[in-house]
Amino acid sequence: MSKKDSQFQKFSMSLIYRGKEIFKPLNTGRIDEHVACIREWIANIFFYTKNGTTIMIDAGYNYDRLKEKMGWLDIDPASIKHILITHQDTDHVGALEVDSERLFRDAAIYLSEIENRYLTGEVRRKVMFGLYKLPLVKTDNPKVLLKDGQALDIDGIRIEAILVPGHTWGHMVYLIDDRYLFTGDTIWFGADGGYSFINALAEDNDLAKRSLAELEGKLRSRGLTPMIITGHTGWTDDLDFAFAHRNEVCNSFRKQTPHDPKAPYDGYDESDDTEMKARTVRLEKQDMRK
Repeated sequence: MSKKDSQFQKFSMSLIYRGKEIFKPLNTGRIDEHVACIREWIANIFFYTKNGTTIMIDAGYNYDRLKEKMGWLDIDPASIKHILITHQDTDHVGALEVDSERLFRDAAIYLSEIENRYLTGEVRRKVMFGLYKLPLVKTDNPKVLLKDGQALDIDGIRIEAILVPGHTWGHMVYLIDDRYLFTGDTIWFGADGGYSFINALAEDNDLAKRSLAELEGKLRSRGLTPMIITGHTGWTDDLDFAFAHRNEVCNSFRKQTPHDPKAPYDGYDESDDTEMKARTVRLEKQDMRK
């Protein structure tokens, strides 16, 4: 999204969602030796590193501090040649906008062929139960369009793209090396487990819930228990926690129940996101509260 649109969303969504415990972004830092995270207001973007190659997952807002925070993690923007896009919402692709800093101008972006219809303008992204159209994203990065179940190998990193429509029509999650599942806006973690993501932001909530249940089924049928890493509410390696409320949706109009004391009052307040923490504190997982 344009810088102007990013700033408008920061202002409007802070007013709408503060105090409701909806967004619980991870601070900038590392989950483990392979996965690093950057916080951009309420959103997280991720970097997966193996064999000397770093792949980026989602591209956040059109955000002025991205290069600074990448420096906290000793990641050079020029080293990023591959970016996996879960979906084209404006808080997941902003760093690719033509009026951004263009830190990743040489990177190829990977997204589902269905999701690409938003970027071409064939379909407009609607939120707030279809009442509001998001601004059209404009990018000139080269694109690799993916089908459901397609597998990629990038420098020995195995990536499986899985279609999970509902939040957007072409939303994908990415299973990397069978150990890490980057879910974008498929799952919202509450204090008592995972739900389908925020109701007001989905194209089709019923479809989103079905996709979530199917995703769980695919993982369990293959005996996989990856780290499940979300775009706004942290991560877990507990499948029972992650899919505890797969048939329910996060309600954006009320304070969340049960109350989560770890949720910030305003997710757009980044005062606790510091370089010292980024370099010294590992990012803890979400756990079921007893």
